Amino acid sequence: MKLPVIKSLVEFIKENDEDYVTETLEVLEHVSQAKGIKDEELEVIGELISNMYGSIEVHKDMKDNGSSQKDALNGFMKRVTGSIDKN
Repeated sequence: MKLPVIKSLVEFIKENDEDYVTETLEVLEHVSQAKGIKDEELEVIGELISNMYGSIEVHKDMKDNGSSQKDALNGFMKRVTGSIDKN
């Protein structure tokens, strides 16, 4: 996950609508199952999907809990790194 990409996507969601990102996720998930996708391409698609889901989580935290963008991003990254450390 790339924090600058997640920040950019959060800004996009604030300026536009979360539905754009959700619909894009559906397309990327569908494309990732296509025959002939190379491993490198799948990695890029997976990274995009991860960043998009992360941006939705950060935006939700800001909206539901009134968190600042900085606090929501920090909280999200702590959850992600915490889940990685458990494995």
